[in-house]
Amino acid sequence: MTLANVGPERFDVWAPDAKSVVLLANGRQYTMRTKETAPGSEGWWTAPDAPGEGDVDYGYLLDGDTTPIPDPRSRRLPAGVHEQSRTYDPAAHAWRDSAWRGKDLQGSVIYELHVGTFTPEGTLDAAVDKLGYLVDLGIDFVELLPVNGFNGTHNWGYDGVQWYAVHEGYGGPAAYQRFVDAAHTAGLGVIQDVVYNHLGPSGNYLPKFGPYLKQGDANTWGDSVNLDGPGSDVVREYILDHAALWLRDYHVDGLRLDAVHALRDERAVHILEDLGALGDAISAETGLPKTLIAESDLNNPRLIYPRDANGYGLAGQWSDDFHHAVHVSVSGETTGYYSDFESLSVLAKVLKDGFLHDGSYSSFRGRHHGRPINASLVHPAALVVCNQNHDQIGNRATGDRLSQSLSYGQLAVAAVLTLTSPFTPMLFMGEEYGASTPWQFFTSHPEPELGKATAEGRIKEFERMGWDPAVVPDPQDPETFRRSKLDWAEAATGDHARLLELYRSLTALRREYPELASLGLGETGVSFDDDARWLRFRRGAVEVLVNASDSKVRVDGAGTVLLATDQGTGLNDGSLDLAPWSAAILKS
Repeated sequence: MTLANVGPERFDVWAPDAKSVVLLANGRQYTMRTKETAPGSEGWWTAPDAPGEGDVDYGYLLDGDTTPIPDPRSRRLPAGVHEQSRTYDPAAHAWRDSAWRGKDLQGSVIYELHVGTFTPEGTLDAAVDKLGYLVDLGIDFVELLPVNGFNGTHNWGYDGVQWYAVHEGYGGPAAYQRFVDAAHTAGLGVIQDVVYNHLGPSGNYLPKFGPYLKQGDANTWGDSVNLDGPGSDVVREYILDHAALWLRDYHVDGLRLDAVHALRDERAVHILEDLGALGDAISAETGLPKTLIAESDLNNPRLIYPRDANGYGLAGQWSDDFHHAVHVSVSGETTGYYSDFESLSVLAKVLKDGFLHDGSYSSFRGRHHGRPINASLVHPAALVVCNQNHDQIGNRATGDRLSQSLSYGQLAVAAVLTLTSPFTPMLFMGEEYGASTPWQFFTSHPEPELGKATAEGRIKEFERMGWDPAVVPDPQDPETFRRSKLDWAEAATGDHARLLELYRSLTALRREYPELASLGLGETGVSFDDDARWLRFRRGAVEVLVNASDSKVRVDGAGTVLLATDQGTGLNDGSLDLAPWSAAILKS
């Protein structure tokens, strides 16, 4: 593992498969020569007489090619991922966040947003103007979907091909630094979503340089990244240096690691363990917490076990089981992977144990899945949970949110379950006011054939799942992107404003009563009635009760009502009346 954040010299490039490399810098050619390196890192080229200062537009000519290709470590790509790189010095930014002391995951609330659809302008600078709103909402961390370089003008970000660059349409690296600075000034941490399991279909020049990918070893999205084959020492360094770029140069507080179950790594020391160690090392170096969170559907708590307990030492991982349990409880949808989550007993188990599938049979997978979490090794804050996120909305055929089909009461129950759970809650942008806008799958591939293939593949995918192809929006249609932008005006009207106030009250309650977030796994008492459709759970002196039905229910209840989501919910002679689709929070 290395803590370096760039190659040894300004224009050095790893190209072990090339017989000759020429640097084209500001229109002038510089013949590069190979460098002597340690075993396992052969193939580095350097240009000793290359420009040493100032902004430079540059690219590489491999084996006599006449068209330059961009640097795999490009910091800027002002003309797009197929054009020349431009140097950028992150040290030129005058940081104003010296008073920032960082945040820990425990007790925090995360807000996931996509820069391009968060504001009408779709830029990092425009997002800065919304930071005060997020502070008022009670947010602790802003999590940005990938901002790396991708082909086209708009994209979710998971089709990135230039990991080190910040998409120019968002404002580039200078705007990114301004955003982080402003977030820290406002008291907000920043988590950056990064993708290390695949690269996008357009603008990926890495295979021309060397064995970055394992040809013929594909995951769901394409060829796997070479983490354990010949040449993988430098590929792993490429990933670790990229992580260090965010955590050090851009002052980012954490990384969300996309789909780590797709990282194919048979080494004794897994790349996730290296990333965990890197985060801890930079945290010790800077004196600030650096939080690494894995997205994983493996239900394998080894990701979040300490390294001295044979774990990977990551700070957190997503829990899909929580999302599925809440989604089914409020929507009644039980198709596909929701089929195992119909009973309230599932929600009760997830609240107590973190996972449903911890060695149990998964009907969706057709096999047993997961393993139990050792409560002595993991705090529940290590599980990041939600009732909506970019995947669970955007990967539906029409990109529909819960708010487009559920009542205020159902949305309120989902909010209470998420924000009072023992885990770390995460909200998806607009969820807090029941945004009526969808969040759909959108792309802007300039290549007509790639755009056509993407659109047709999307339709076929949902045809197999029984959806009417006519309702699946064309990801290449610019209107699909525009429809997905938030309409901020509705946040101040009707039930939208009412829901927003509930979210603000819940985050405030979470801060006021720390036992909601501080107690460990195994310290949650849960009871439920599947027929009457009510569930209650206790964390310390705080008890949460929900009615997930269309009928009023009465349960035993005592104490002080801290919050009720419906005027018809309240204490009555030693009992609690729960209006249909409502929740109450009591303090004994």
